[in-house]
Amino acid sequence: MTFLEFKDKMFDLACFNIYQVYAWKPDFDRNNLTRWAKKGYLIRLRQGHFAFAEYKNKPDFPLYFANRIYRPSYISLHTALSFYGMIPEAVVQITSVTSLKTTSFANDFGEYSYKNVKENLLFGYELKPMANNRTIQFATPEKALLDLLYLYPFYDSQQELEELRLDEDYLHDNLNMDSLAKYCARFKSKALNHRVKLLFKTYDL
Repeated sequence: MTFLEFKDKMFDLACFNIYQVYAWKPDFDRNNLTRWAKKGYLIRLRQGHFAFAEYKNKPDFPLYFANRIYRPSYISLHTALSFYGMIPEAVVQITSVTSLKTTSFANDFGEYSYKNVKENLLFGYELKPMANNRTIQFATPEKALLDLLYLYPFYDSQQELEELRLDEDYLHDNLNMDSLAKYCARFKSKALNHRVKLLFKTYDL
């Protein structure tokens, strides 16, 4: 099989795993993928997952791949908070929440970090539209903030919360307090409840 034949069939997927290839061609020689990656035609995202090199310069695809290479997952934590303008820092890693084990990957599209939560805590995300009629699973602002407080237990003092440098205008004008309360209740975590109360006190909410 030539690379052009392969590309003609798989290119619209943007990224793919070896099982998708075998579903199309059960006798496919996976050594082709290694060879094409060495030539720069493909980019290895993680074990058994690849993307076409042409997507490297297209916006949103690093975020889209975050959803695809480790599933189920959705973008949250620092990446989501930065996206919404709630924290001032530009975020290097693409951070996600998953019901699978905590892990990380690095490839030509960026650094990907996944934090584990119980399956019943995989909620509070929405599908954000991107180019080419695709969507990205993205935490709402309220869930991204709660995920952060839940998964990073050192945010247990006013000093630590102040150092987050959350945008106070956003907190007062844009944060949906009803959603925050409903989401928080679903965690059933006394520690999280305590950190949320500290957050309210720190930022005068």
